Amino acid sequence: MTKVALLDYGMGNLHSVSKALSNVGADVTITNDPKVVAAADKIVFPGVGAMRDCIAGMCDAGIDDVVRQAIFNKPVMAICVGMQALFEQSTENGGTACLDILKGQVKAFDPTWTDEQGATIKVPHMGWNTISGMDFDHPLWQGIEDNAHFYFVHSYYCEPSDSAQVAAVCDYGQPFCASVIQDNLFATQFHPEKSHTDGLQLLKNFVEWNV
Repeated sequence: MTKVALLDYGMGNLHSVSKALSNVGADVTITNDPKVVAAADKIVFPGVGAMRDCIAGMCDAGIDDVVRQAIFNKPVMAICVGMQALFEQSTENGGTACLDILKGQVKAFDPTWTDEQGATIKVPHMGWNTISGMDFDHPLWQGIEDNAHFYFVHSYYCEPSDSAQVAAVCDYGQPFCASVIQDNLFATQFHPEKSHTDGLQLLKNFVEWNV
């Protein structure tokens, strides 16, 4: 059974993520202990809340160093604010330095953007939306169809410097990055643990992913 370390820094949606991972066959340990993380086969890096508080929680718990070390030797999945934290900087809270693992910025949705019907978007982006543009040869997208629905809750979106890292896009006023893949690092802006069948399939793919 795959051992998954679910990183605890006081800001993640730990219970639902842990339950979803267990449902797809993972042996999950909620932890911020570097030794436990080092012994795990894979890492899941969740996040909810304000970026400044999340980064402070990560640094206080030593999670920032744990993530930097782990991405060189085992599969890592980041979710929502966990994904945003991977980039250089967020405009949230007047500007917040992030972990600088991936190059790019985290920006706020512009409330003047309009949808296909011409109505201004609501911020935060909350609820079900489709993703597209996936590389279906990649094992993480196995069993998931183009335009599959996933659940989003966020006011900020990631803008990677390297467009080749974008693994899926979503449209909300304009297209934005919904997922990134870089070597053994995989991240989603949406919440797979809240996305029913497709979300569980994605988590199962991650648990079974051999990098």
